Amino acid sequence: MTIRVLLADDQELLRATFRMLIEANPDMAVVGEAADGAEAIALARARRPSVVLMDIRMPRVNGLAATAAICGDAGLSATRVLILTTFETDEYVARALRAGASGFLGKDVSADGLLDGIRTVAAGDALLSATATRAVIARFLSTPESDAPAESIEQLAILTAREREVMVLAAEGRSNQEIARDLVLSPLTVRTHIQRAMTKLNARDRTQLVVIAYRTGLVRPRPLSAG
Repeated sequence: MTIRVLLADDQELLRATFRMLIEANPDMAVVGEAADGAEAIALARARRPSVVLMDIRMPRVNGLAATAAICGDAGLSATRVLILTTFETDEYVARALRAGASGFLGKDVSADGLLDGIRTVAAGDALLSATATRAVIARFLSTPESDAPAESIEQLAILTAREREVMVLAAEGRSNQEIARDLVLSPLTVRTHIQRAMTKLNARDRTQLVVIAYRTGLVRPRPLSAG
């Protein structure tokens, strides 16, 4: 199946570069370009892309607000947002995840890294494996903003014990292969548990499952080392 990509960036030259790179791959196609967040929202609703490659700083409506609108639209439940930005700060990353983004990349990412990121997010997986990213999640998502929806540990009662166990390890940044090794399961079984937990908790993807794990208190942040 072709991965349909919507480009949202206020720099026309950058969009053209991304388009050339993406369309050189037979499994991807660019279905639209937006120069600001308002256009991104409108085009996402009209074109139903698999992935929106979203810049943060754009005129009129910024990328974070656009991400929240797209991820909050029930009609776009199959659309994933991948944040691509030069402003790869802790605060921006955390706000992007709260808004519903499935992952983030810095604009210094390699061509292969960008394409792999699009494929990863389109498959419903998360770009959360790096230690630095796990630290961001632990620091910010454990203390959600005051306007974020309240979530409690009670909502996890619908999960089986194994689904909770797998969810905890996923929230700690473990890959399916690592979880399978630790629990003596097959990677396919681990993926099945992840998918079932996502379905039960109405999580869009693995990233949002991790967000729920921290915001419910199922996983507690570890102390961060200085520097």
